[in-house]
Amino acid sequence: MEWRGRRESSNIEDRRNEGFGDQGLGGGGMRFPSGGGMRRVSGGGISGIIILIVLFFVLKALGIDPMVLLDDGTGNPGYQQSQTQSQAGNDQMKQFIATVLGDTEDTWTQILKTKGIQYPPPTLVLFSGATRSGCGAAQSATGPFYCPIDRKVYLDLSFYSQLATKFGAAGDFAQAYVLAHEVGHHVQNLIGVLPKYDQERRKLSAAQGNALSVRVELQADCFAGVWGYYAKNKGMLDPGDLDEALNAAQQIGDDTLQKETQGYVVPDSFTHGTSEQRKTWFKRGFDSGKMDACDTFNSQI
Repeated sequence: MEWRGRRESSNIEDRRNEGFGDQGLGGGGMRFPSGGGMRRVSGGGISGIIILIVLFFVLKALGIDPMVLLDDGTGNPGYQQSQTQSQAGNDQMKQFIATVLGDTEDTWTQILKTKGIQYPPPTLVLFSGATRSGCGAAQSATGPFYCPIDRKVYLDLSFYSQLATKFGAAGDFAQAYVLAHEVGHHVQNLIGVLPKYDQERRKLSAAQGNALSVRVELQADCFAGVWGYYAKNKGMLDPGDLDEALNAAQQIGDDTLQKETQGYVVPDSFTHGTSEQRKTWFKRGFDSGKMDACDTFNSQI
């Protein structure tokens, strides 16, 4: 994707440095000590120097580099470097996500304007491990999701590593597709689809509710494709980007996931659609660029 140099969204709430305890979800996670690993010796003069020399050789004999302790105070020689590299990677990913989010804002503002609907953009919450949402606890294990109550998208950036390594769906446009799908749910919320779905599913059996959920999710896939259509026309896509998104849709289809995890499929338990359905509906939005092409509720899926 050609995303660098484009507008970044400011509608991002970064909670990645907040511990679990700060979010009221139980005990805090592991924290690294903030204090220095080696304190100044309070005694001055020659005695202080002698003590420092003795400590220097004792630490060397134990295999500890005293200069590392003085530099970062962690007692872990690779900690400072790894933290710097990790932060740099996270910052670049945040810039990428902010750029994609900004483009979804521009796209959906214009599309909905033609329908007489205002587009208040969703807030993207970046978190690490777990946090709170208006819909309850948000955890990395649940993957990205949209909460219609607070109108926020929740994303742990580590999901993208899992998408590439665990699900075999690498690529920046695959990552963009995931975010665009969640933004698609926000669009559904604004046009009344999600409120109606919430009312209807209370009247249905589990299997019927799942079937309705599939139609909701496939429409969000189609809306993600609609955004992709406009991104392509703006020159944001590279050759192979569409294949990345379609591969991601393939890898996270209900049937594919169930085959990999339990060896068989249970169609009545599908909530997001099969791999083929997800690819089909994303491609339908991508090819047409029209919301009207995404009516999964009155179409054969």
